[in-house]
Amino acid sequence: MFYVELVSEVFDASALAAKLPGTWSVVATNFPMWIDGTRQNPEFTYELVAGEGLTLDDTVSFTTRDGETHTILGIDQLQGDEFVWRGLGWKRILTSRWQVVGADEAFNTIVLRFSRSRLTPAGIDILTRKDRGNPAVRSTVAHATDQYGLTAEDFATLTWLS
Repeated sequence: MFYVELVSEVFDASALAAKLPGTWSVVATNFPMWIDGTRQNPEFTYELVAGEGLTLDDTVSFTTRDGETHTILGIDQLQGDEFVWRGLGWKRILTSRWQVVGADEAFNTIVLRFSRSRLTPAGIDILTRKDRGNPAVRSTVAHATDQYGLTAEDFATLTWLS
């Protein structure tokens, strides 16, 4: 992948398998789906799937303006240093690619980069563990953009959701 050199050495499959499972809140993004105002409180939940290679059940949930909760289900398979997401059900025809490009030492804040797909632009999400949110995450990331796989320009494109 082209985002961060040697990211696979930092976030290898065993480290990602140990650290990614759980529920994450999107706290900053430049992804239109999360900043257009129609979808609020986005969360990603990752669960390990038994089998060969690193595979995750991926549940994205959000609330609409009307208070309804919606979910998008998919499967993530690690291929090299990136995950390939494929939707489930009628969304099976949809795919996207994403990569963990940075994290804090405790792996409670992570940065994901998404490649452009047929339906979506490339984008960045900053996530925090749902049960361990960091109220100072914006300042923390701003002062250590390299650690989080971001440039100053990337950081400037982000909308902070919380």
